[in-house]
Amino acid sequence: MPRRLTKIPQARWAALRLFAMDVDGVLTDGTVAIASDGTETKHFSILDGMGIVRLHKAGVAVAWISGRASGATTVRAAELRVPHVIQGRTDKLMALQELASQLRLSPAQVCYMGDDDIDAPAIAWAGLGVAPAGSMPAALKAADYVPARPAGRGAVREVCEHILAHRGQ
Repeated sequence: MPRRLTKIPQARWAALRLFAMDVDGVLTDGTVAIASDGTETKHFSILDGMGIVRLHKAGVAVAWISGRASGATTVRAAELRVPHVIQGRTDKLMALQELASQLRLSPAQVCYMGDDDIDAPAIAWAGLGVAPAGSMPAALKAADYVPARPAGRGAVREVCEHILAHRGQ
């Protein structure tokens, strides 16, 4: 059940300086296509990409934290100039806390979006935790906000737009 945006005070959105997120099941619909030669493809939303570009221009840091390493993720992150790409880390909370420490950010300045059990601790730790509607129950339970748009189809853009709107941009 999606949470209403009005339940999240504007000050919480406005305080955000880092939007970190999982990749598979957040930036994608969670599907990975692997051909017989081992090549992998993923579908990323152009809407989400534009939201990430706009956050960057507004001075909000963006990070991708993925439990699995993927060439497709590396290529898309480079296209969007995502400055913090962490792959092959299943302890999302530790990875997020390390990054926040490096950037000198408190939990209140961090938004984290994830969809699975391994994301739930990071979702709960962040000042604003987000999970797409189709997420696993632990992620949904930890989340403060559930976007109306589905994962891989604008859910990330929706969060970006809220962050920008509450920053006055």
